[in-house]
Amino acid sequence: MCSFKMQASLMLAMLLTLAQGVAQASGYVDVLDLPARPSALAVRSPLLDVANAGKRLVAVGQRGHVLYSDDAGRQWQQADVPVSSDLNAVYFPSPEQGWAVGNDGVILHSSDAGATWNKQLDGRQIGALLVKHYTALAQAEPANEQWPLRVAEGQRLVEEGADKPLLDVWFANDKQGYVVGVFNLILHTEDGGRSWTPFQDRTDNPQSFHLNAIASTGDALYIVGEQGLVLKWDTSQQRFAALATPYQGSFFGVVGKPGEVVVFGLRGNVLRSTDGGLSWKPFDTGLQVSVTAGAIDAQGHYRLFTQAGHMLVDQSNNDHLQLMPQQNPSPVAGAALAGDGSLIVVGSRGARALLK
Repeated sequence: MCSFKMQASLMLAMLLTLAQGVAQASGYVDVLDLPARPSALAVRSPLLDVANAGKRLVAVGQRGHVLYSDDAGRQWQQADVPVSSDLNAVYFPSPEQGWAVGNDGVILHSSDAGATWNKQLDGRQIGALLVKHYTALAQAEPANEQWPLRVAEGQRLVEEGADKPLLDVWFANDKQGYVVGVFNLILHTEDGGRSWTPFQDRTDNPQSFHLNAIASTGDALYIVGEQGLVLKWDTSQQRFAALATPYQGSFFGVVGKPGEVVVFGLRGNVLRSTDGGLSWKPFDTGLQVSVTAGAIDAQGHYRLFTQAGHMLVDQSNNDHLQLMPQQNPSPVAGAALAGDGSLIVVGSRGARALLK
């Protein structure tokens, strides 16, 4: 089961493919080479993620749209972006430095708080990157049987072309970070994205499930994905180790704080762990709809959002999430806390602010 962001991106990609087919006669330009077009309607167009860049908010979405707001989401400006690929996620480890990822394996970087962006990598290069990295390991360790398999995986990606959706991004600082995506695709950088290292061999994911989200709780780094997959970075092993969970459906997101992590996904399933993922307790959501986004509000409470626009809040520190009434609910793909304490959510209807 693919992620909510991936479902939305695939639908948009189908529409773009149809439009591109019509445009072939007049000369087709790859979306990876076509800058995002300015649009007065971008703030009301589908957006898939939003993040804090210091006091600024930055949102990303379809056709390479990147928007930023300096007044808690009341007004938005459109950024200069060199691609028209749909963007699925954005993250700023510092007020100025940020990264965004999306379909076609695109990785974008901004050094001015999201106002302008440059492309660091795309799906046309990722396959060759894998081939080079794992060929070197195969030559260094000829007895290790996994390296030829990784080389073959890279060769397959080369043959498939650019279609390699990246679904999330996280950076510890301005230098070290990860991007994750479909079929166990994970890349790591230690130089701010100037170079990327494949990390497929560093995950306990033998079935190559999609990696839907990556996030830090302040004292641990987690990845969640398909079929109950939850991975946690193990410093001693230098790999993302699998954690057992009581739910075998897909997880779409992870949020948390030091000493606590919450994962959420299909059919209203939300799990919390307070022991580093050794054990999990389910939240009672009372819903059967997918939970697709989460944030921590100004009071330190979890606020989770669904594909149907529900908002759930843990107000009493127990295992129950309270359903909060919403006016004109719409699907939510991402959420962030604004500087004034309000919550900004993005989804199929663009960006909107919720009452504090």
